[in-house]
Amino acid sequence: MRSVELFSGAGGLGIGLEKAGFFHDTVIEISNHACETIRKNKKRGFDLIKNWNVIEEDISTFQFKNISGDVELVSGGPPCQPFSLAGKHRGNEDDRDLFPQATRAIDKLSPRAFIFENVKGLLGVSFSEYFEYILLRLTYPRIMKKKNETWTEHLSRLEKCHTKGKYRGLKYNVVFRLLNAANYGVPQFRERLFIVGFRSDLHKEWSFPNPTHAKNPLLWEKWVTGEYWDGHEIPNSKRPSPSSKLKQVIRKVEMDYGLFPPREKRWLTVRDALKGLPPPAKGKAIAEIENHEFRKGAKIYPGHTGSHIDEPAKTLKAGDHGVPGGENMLRNQNGSVRYFTSRESARLQTFPDEYIFTGSWSECMRQIGNAVPVDLAEVVGRSVKEQLGD
Repeated sequence: MRSVELFSGAGGLGIGLEKAGFFHDTVIEISNHACETIRKNKKRGFDLIKNWNVIEEDISTFQFKNISGDVELVSGGPPCQPFSLAGKHRGNEDDRDLFPQATRAIDKLSPRAFIFENVKGLLGVSFSEYFEYILLRLTYPRIMKKKNETWTEHLSRLEKCHTKGKYRGLKYNVVFRLLNAANYGVPQFRERLFIVGFRSDLHKEWSFPNPTHAKNPLLWEKWVTGEYWDGHEIPNSKRPSPSSKLKQVIRKVEMDYGLFPPREKRWLTVRDALKGLPPPAKGKAIAEIENHEFRKGAKIYPGHTGSHIDEPAKTLKAGDHGVPGGENMLRNQNGSVRYFTSRESARLQTFPDEYIFTGSWSECMRQIGNAVPVDLAEVVGRSVKEQLGD
């Protein structure tokens, strides 16, 4: 199915959608570093992006009339900094709010469906009115904002149209949900807002896919059966002991499941993600593994504790606001810490090992931290594709 991606970044959402069966005809991204990452992987022959037409351009100047033919899907992640909990909370006042450009793409391309993702901060109380505005703009992409009209005036006009219920132009049935990537097989606690719309003339019924992974099965395999430790070949003498508080939780899990194992799959952990990857060598790179260089300087202090090796990772962070919880650090079972390498971070975001990133460690971490986990994108994309049909 032919698709177009906006604000593609380094390609996490796009790769996941390609795995789901979409074909990205055009990929638009303003960041040179992200485009260089995609172009380099194309040159290396990475199969899932080999046919991408990468356009390095400001989306506000892009002419969608240059894309001819039917488009099944428009996807993308409009820059999230205006709504990020770690950002400056400027929302619609931030010139990086590009949801209006996403709406313009829907207007011009009239895809059968769209998938947009963003940070959960967009659901915050301070942005609630503007979020309603975003949803209504995506529902009625051809009811454009007039010259000199404020966004609140435009919102009022959209609300009137919506409640009247007589609009017959291009319209989308739009739903949204906050998804935790850990609940879909990603080894990371990462809550992302997904907004999905189907063109109303298609009369499609769709809902977000159900979670496939959960916390209690992980507790079961760690503390009841020991399968987790067995799978990682950790002897009994090196396995941690649960705290008294955790023991109470384990007893409840045992009561809930009785003699039968849980039906859901367990959350994946940092240890699961890094399995088979040798630790980075201090002072030198491992030549055969791209993006896997050791970086010194990791420290623990109050509130800055890193991601525990036997739990899903904290949300990887990107941007100039730092990593207040030590999200980009690995915390071993013995309490020692070190920074994740770019390769390890890519695994936590479920990028394939053969997909590499260009730039310094901080630049690679920015690209990876801004990405949608590939496997989460695939789950959502596959569900949408199944509803659209072949």
